[in-house]
Amino acid sequence: MMEGQVSRQSVHEELERARATLHRLVRDASPPALRRRTDGTRWTNRQMLFHMLLGYFVVRTLLPLVRTLGRLPDPVSRVFAMVLNAGTRPFHVVNYLGGCGGGLLFRDRRLLAQMDRTITALHQRLDRETDTSLALRMHFPRGWDPYFTETMSVTDVYHYGTQHFDHHRKQLTLEPSDIDTRPSHPPGLARPQTPTNDGRPALEE
Repeated sequence: MMEGQVSRQSVHEELERARATLHRLVRDASPPALRRRTDGTRWTNRQMLFHMLLGYFVVRTLLPLVRTLGRLPDPVSRVFAMVLNAGTRPFHVVNYLGGCGGGLLFRDRRLLAQMDRTITALHQRLDRETDTSLALRMHFPRGWDPYFTETMSVTDVYHYGTQHFDHHRKQLTLEPSDIDTRPSHPPGLARPQTPTNDGRPALEE
């Protein structure tokens, strides 16, 4: 779906933009601002900054999986995605708790150093990709993330990291003007009815 819209070079550029943005956010944030609740989630700004980095950890984990399952018959990854979708609720709980813990472990310079290492590794891996490997695709568990589509290619997975980063950047409240001024989910996407992967509780019926 995204291959016609996203090029190798544009992925390189958005990775660098995200790296620079995180450095600026961490550099300029005051301690009280880092402790402030984000817009639409139960995480603090510090916890959200870690979760924004976590999206790129997910990309590094997904890439070998897509390269492997993308070479197998289509039903294999379809069944795999169905199994993962069945675990959507516990996944969101674990994901929320991981954000809480990660915000304690990865702070300030340690957070930025990990971002630098992760983005550098993604640049290097992307440079080694062939056109054939970038086109490999598999089925995804759509319930896990609003940016997961029915099938995603290796190119899509590289791009997903910055989609995730940009979405959660809008939920930060590091400046007073940020508070309650932005949507907490992508326009046009229904709010999930189970615990979400960005720290929101399940919506009441």
